[in-house]
Amino acid sequence: MKKILILVISLVFPYVLFSQTKTQNVFAKSYNYVNDFEKILTPKQIENLNNVLKKGETKSTHKIIIVTTSSLNPYSNISDYTLDLDKYLINDLKVNASILIIMSEKLRQMRIQGVNKLHSKISDKEIEEIAANFVVPELKKGNYYKGLEDGIAQILKKIE
Repeated sequence: MKKILILVISLVFPYVLFSQTKTQNVFAKSYNYVNDFEKILTPKQIENLNNVLKKGETKSTHKIIIVTTSSLNPYSNISDYTLDLDKYLINDLKVNASILIIMSEKLRQMRIQGVNKLHSKISDKEIEEIAANFVVPELKKGNYYKGLEDGIAQILKKIE
């Protein structure tokens, strides 16, 4: 009996001690409306976007969070990164974002993800169209602020 107990403890204990989720090491400890970890926006642009998003949340009761990042590690794609960031925000930071906008200048990737509760106001297809028609053209020109500003304006029109 002691041997079995020792075996169980030796197998489980290291797992408990050393097991970590990806979110513990990857994501920041706090998030605001605009989180420019890649440093592609000016302080004034961040302030303007924060103000627009705060007013938008007051009107619509839906929080939009923007995150710029130069790396998705340890994730292999932006979709998985976005899904885990959303889970981390909800479970660990108790922040419930209705829409997450993740973009990387360095990786030339962008994703806008809406939650299911918004589907009555804005569909995934509409989010894709906003990204394709308003955000991506400006990002291709290097106008990150303008792309985010235009995309947010279009999203807010739909959800307010």
